[in-house]
Amino acid sequence: MEGERVARSTGSARPLPLELQPKPKPKLVFHTQLAHGSATGTVEGFSSIHELYAKIAQVFEISPSEILYCTLSTPKIDMERLLGAQIGLEDFIFAHVKGIQKEVHVYKSEDALGLTITDNGAGYAFIKRIKHGSLMDTVKTVCVGDHIEEINGQNIVGWRHYDVAKMLKELKKEQSFSLKLIEPKKAFGEYLQCSMSLCHRLASDRSRRGGRPWPSESDEKAIKKVDSFLELYLGVGDIELAATIFEAGKDKLNPNEFAVALDEALGDFAFPDEFIFDVWGAIGDAKQGQLQ
Repeated sequence: MEGERVARSTGSARPLPLELQPKPKPKLVFHTQLAHGSATGTVEGFSSIHELYAKIAQVFEISPSEILYCTLSTPKIDMERLLGAQIGLEDFIFAHVKGIQKEVHVYKSEDALGLTITDNGAGYAFIKRIKHGSLMDTVKTVCVGDHIEEINGQNIVGWRHYDVAKMLKELKKEQSFSLKLIEPKKAFGEYLQCSMSLCHRLASDRSRRGGRPWPSESDEKAIKKVDSFLELYLGVGDIELAATIFEAGKDKLNPNEFAVALDEALGDFAFPDEFIFDVWGAIGDAKQGQLQ
């Protein structure tokens, strides 16, 4: 067409100066550990929760289905530090994996259970909060961080948290229901701390309700001895708990009766057999006035 000029390339394009060339994106590498204790590994190149779990599982040679959820920069079950849609460059990823399975039966005496439910985005719903003073707060085996696997025998793996919450809300009042739960695996020290805390709470509750009488001199020596066994076997002394253990056994005729009484009094904690026999011996010595 007349008057139209066509620009033609007269050679290959010159490369951009180095300072103007696009720089490759740096690799984002995150450090990771299993929350209950492990060596430190690294993960990178993930774009979803599923991919992250798969890479963590590969690092520690476990199945991705073992991972319940992750917390950022703390191995504790801290619901304020859950891994969500965003992760910072300095965040350290702690993976909480499946631990003990437990089943609880609850009588729904109130409309509201007092639970807040969330999920990990990969098919596992778990308890985010338990309202203080609520119905579920009285069920001491149910804990924040527990994964809900079944409700009344129905498997709910793969459900979103709002569907789980809806099912719990629709449970009929004045009827019992069951929950199958999986708590995250904890380091030994955490199990000890949780169990001792629970036992101490139970012991204190019984003490307040029962008005435990002031111990005699021989009983006081026995209680101190039991407390020393608590520290020896469990690493934590607790004189209130020791008194409850002593009270459970002082009128029993043999170690088997004592073990049964101890289970009834503090069944939320499994004491070692060696501990039971040593405590029973201390109680016998106290009865015969042989404790120094």
